[in-house]
Amino acid sequence: MRRFIHSFAVAAIIASAVLPSARDTIAAAPIQAAPNAQQGDRFYCEDRRLGTWFYCERPQPVQPEPVPPSAPAPSAAEQLEAVTTELRELKARAILDPSPENVTAYIRFQRAQLDRASLFGDVWQRAIWQTPELDYTLQRPVGTVAKRQWLDTRKAERDRALGQLGQRYGLFYFFAQSCGACSVMSPIVKAVADTHGITVRAISTDGGPSETFPRYTVETNQRAAMGLTSQVTPAVVLFDSATRTPIPIGYGVIAADELMDRIFALTQRKAGSDY
Repeated sequence: MRRFIHSFAVAAIIASAVLPSARDTIAAAPIQAAPNAQQGDRFYCEDRRLGTWFYCERPQPVQPEPVPPSAPAPSAAEQLEAVTTELRELKARAILDPSPENVTAYIRFQRAQLDRASLFGDVWQRAIWQTPELDYTLQRPVGTVAKRQWLDTRKAERDRALGQLGQRYGLFYFFAQSCGACSVMSPIVKAVADTHGITVRAISTDGGPSETFPRYTVETNQRAAMGLTSQVTPAVVLFDSATRTPIPIGYGVIAADELMDRIFALTQRKAGSDY
């Protein structure tokens, strides 16, 4: 009997060592907790409410501090305006308080802007050289040789156009015997008209004669009939017989070349085509 009790005790000890107890089995089983549910021991988390110190609650992720939006970079126009403002301020300061420091600061800043302007001008010129469609001198040359060639071509074109002008246009020339400028302008008008075969109708505004135009007409409201309001003499007016439209050419003394250039421009060129 003693041997049986001893054997049973040994078996019980071995079983307790090998097989886990029910409490241990329950404790070892994993607990599926909700993401935000409390975790940890009930004594610390529920009874004493020690919180995150014992990992009873899931730590909340740290939210990064919001980064304030950076100010937009100033535009090129704003930067240029700032340079102009700074230059004006330095200049005013140097004038009102002409100390060596203020004057030197103004000169340094002004020189820096002059260097910047010179660089801009240099790059501008290089760009025009390399981009012919931007080069205005190809239309109106400024160099001596190119300008002479352009003027010769223009003069030949002008003379051809004026040679055919008399078929459609005529000239009204308003003068006065008492007008000193008219005695200078009358021969010029006659020479241009004779050279290009243009008919001239001379009209005396004061009834006096003209040595250059002996077959003149005394004015009887002709300017008002053509819609001309100026009473200045001498006056040269081109008349388009096709459209019955007067075209004032100019007033006062005008050189022959200038007179022909004006007639050519007003009859053969659209406004803006030469520029």
